[in-house]
Amino acid sequence: MRTAGLLSLALAAAPALVSARGTLGFSLGDKNADGSCKSTSDYEADFDNLKDLSTLVRTYSGTECDTPQNILPAAKNKGFKVVLGIWVGAQDSSDLSTNDASFQKDFAALKTAIPGYEDQVEAITVGSETLYRGDQTGPSLHNYIGLVANQFKSITVGTADSWNKFADGTADDLFTRDTDSAPWSLMSSPMPLPTGRTYFDDMSGAMSHIQKVAGSNSDKIRILNGETGWPTDGGSDYEAAKAGTTNAQTFWQTGVCGMLAWGVDLFYFEAYDESWKPDSVGDNGEAMDEKHWGLRTADRQTKFNTTCPY
Repeated sequence: MRTAGLLSLALAAAPALVSARGTLGFSLGDKNADGSCKSTSDYEADFDNLKDLSTLVRTYSGTECDTPQNILPAAKNKGFKVVLGIWVGAQDSSDLSTNDASFQKDFAALKTAIPGYEDQVEAITVGSETLYRGDQTGPSLHNYIGLVANQFKSITVGTADSWNKFADGTADDLFTRDTDSAPWSLMSSPMPLPTGRTYFDDMSGAMSHIQKVAGSNSDKIRILNGETGWPTDGGSDYEAAKAGTTNAQTFWQTGVCGMLAWGVDLFYFEAYDESWKPDSVGDNGEAMDEKHWGLRTADRQTKFNTTCPY
């Protein structure tokens, strides 16, 4: 199942001192159930449906389905904030101006879409699990982040990657080099947690490492849980973790509500089922269904009780 995230700096250091409730956001797809691209009115309908739980969403691409151009006006109309994404592919040149067509396309799209909507942009993530895949090194990814931060000086810019890459030193360059904008990092774990280890063990270890290498810059770095969720009925099992609506409700009410109560900022993966998605191959080599991760159905119907008990 999708477990992920990062603890706030204060939580990693001293859980008893955390009192503020964490912020809840949602990962939000850019396509309708039939695979067609969402329009501004579709996003407005999404926001009207989610506003009882959150006014913060996360997206992943700057060009697919013209997401920024369609979602930012909807966010302004409905009082939402959006985390926008820029895709970064494999590093094949030291010249960033000619390298990575996907980065250049997404970056250009955000340059066009954001002006006039700066207040609706919570942050920009540059790259998604690029360190985990080995597509980028810490220094090369930092250069991409710097390009975007210099363009959008009033917006927080960072990256999204696996917790273990923050813990093992791969990402150290993001926290030790001077930059005009401190990274805003979303951590996601693409692999199950090792037997005998817990979510908080791994996240606390990652946070401790970041604090150590960042030093006095630690208070400038905002870190959140980028993706956490559980597939409902129709989804794929992973070893002992069983998909199902009852289990998803249990995870929501104990895991998600518990993290929020502890002061962890997190994005639930995901807001709505994406019934258009094809099966993918999971870490275990088996076909995995990705159509049933939504908190709500593709037509925005409630699946289970989302009231937090604490």
